[in-house]
Amino acid sequence: MIKQCICTAIAAGWLFFSPCASAQTTTLVNPILTGFYPDPSVVQVGTDYYLVNSTFSYFPGIPVFHSKDLKNWKQIGNVIDRATQMDFMGEKLTRGLFAPAISYHNGTYYVTCTDIDHDGNFIVAAKNPAGPWSNPVRVPQVHGIDPSLYFDDDNKAYIVYNSDAPDRNPLYSGHRTIRIYEIDPVSLKVIGEEKQLVNGGVDLSKKPVWIEAPHIMKRNGWYYLYAAEGGTSVNHTEVVFRSKSVWGPYIAYENNPILTQKGLPDDRKDPITSAGHAQFVEGPDGKTYAIFLAVRPYEGDYYNTGRETFITPVEWKNDWPIINPDGKEIKYTYAVNYKEVKQKDALPQLGNFEYTLTFEKSLDPALLFMRTIDSSSFSLSKQNGLTMKLKPETVMELGNPSFIGKRQQHLYCTAEIELDFKPKSENEKAGLTILQDESHFYYLSKSLDKGKPSIQLFKASADGKKMEVIAQKQIAEDGKPVRLRIVAEGEFYSFYYTTGSSWELLQDKLDAKYLSTKTAGGFIGCLFGMYATSSGDQTTNSASFKYLKYSGNDPMFKKAAR
Repeated sequence: MIKQCICTAIAAGWLFFSPCASAQTTTLVNPILTGFYPDPSVVQVGTDYYLVNSTFSYFPGIPVFHSKDLKNWKQIGNVIDRATQMDFMGEKLTRGLFAPAISYHNGTYYVTCTDIDHDGNFIVAAKNPAGPWSNPVRVPQVHGIDPSLYFDDDNKAYIVYNSDAPDRNPLYSGHRTIRIYEIDPVSLKVIGEEKQLVNGGVDLSKKPVWIEAPHIMKRNGWYYLYAAEGGTSVNHTEVVFRSKSVWGPYIAYENNPILTQKGLPDDRKDPITSAGHAQFVEGPDGKTYAIFLAVRPYEGDYYNTGRETFITPVEWKNDWPIINPDGKEIKYTYAVNYKEVKQKDALPQLGNFEYTLTFEKSLDPALLFMRTIDSSSFSLSKQNGLTMKLKPETVMELGNPSFIGKRQQHLYCTAEIELDFKPKSENEKAGLTILQDESHFYYLSKSLDKGKPSIQLFKASADGKKMEVIAQKQIAEDGKPVRLRIVAEGEFYSFYYTTGSSWELLQDKLDAKYLSTKTAGGFIGCLFGMYATSSGDQTTNSASFKYLKYSGNDPMFKKAAR
């Protein structure tokens, strides 16, 4: 297992206790998963909770997290962790796997998901949520996205999903429906005919858009169908319907939406926006909680950390669920009356934290490749750490370059590597990138300039087909490793290097909005990536990365800790 040297883990919620606080008091800290962890889905099995997220065209796909308290989460595996299950070669990073949903029934875990461009909707199953998971079983009758399973009291199973407008004839852009099939939980084949449950959204006359991410639950004799509406950006909401039959008719709650941050003041401090795509779960205290996605912009709708996973309490009033009942604005902390259960040997996920990954025997399951895994392209050792072969492929293409990345999890953070690399030509480069997608990244690397070793900083060109040098500095080749550092400060990135004991600034305060989801488009967040390329040339050269160090320093968490 990879050595995880956790230097400090200042999870903000651990600092809220007063001397007289009850041992049964816990403070939930938002986000519960910082960084690019969108489209959460959660299931409770006994006293255990399991959560999954979208990964689009990164590999491995669909992380699986475990918790005992809905606060402390540990990644225990990935659903798509074998290239024989699925790969995403030829797909842009923001395509691939959309919106998984996890469920459990009679000793088996299920994940439903959509491979948006190729396999469509599919189901995988496992007896152990840590894996291994089965090969995907396609469900071709299910046309649309965001499928989820519901198991009723009579052991019947249903698959509910976002689909086309009636007769595939939308009345307006974004006109969608929610539909349902019965499904055999063993063969995973649909039974009978499809039925439409919701047309458009809460009120078709108001032209609601993108009704999606549906889930069904049963409580007090009512079937609740709840779903996202409004699209996954600033107009994101969560709405709810109910019926006495799983087949409907479903009546919309008169006070919808039950969750949104739309309409709050734009100038509020440390805003949380774009909330929706929720799923309900019963907490250790028997109360209901909603786990959902939202974002933390550093300005307007600009954020580089992607859509993150949040939690709030839910109250039931007149048999309707009210998310975040004490006010519309999502809080960074919620006090709850149950015991905290920390995870052993888990990388920290919430508040401000820092850790160092070294690479000796295996890679942490949170690290990501592009589209598939090529195990022949890297090796691990105690002496050298992670050694990556330089491949001709680049991050600007739709293949599998020598790239291994971790999520940017804070608006203010630092990522650092130690690199041992001797380039043999100007096309050979190795170093640290901060990457949003194929055409939006900065790359801090060691290479050659006019035959001499140099530290170079690149930016993807406007056409996304090449890189442009924006700063460089020649260095002495003394055989010693070089360290590279990228510092994020909200709307800026700064780039440093050192071949000795003191850090040298190569480039200060480059535009971070260029790497924001708003500028780049798509659905993913930024990654810090260890990256080695020969830029189209064949080579036998390699680069070794001794460690990857990460430190987060977001001011909203410091404020909470005080």
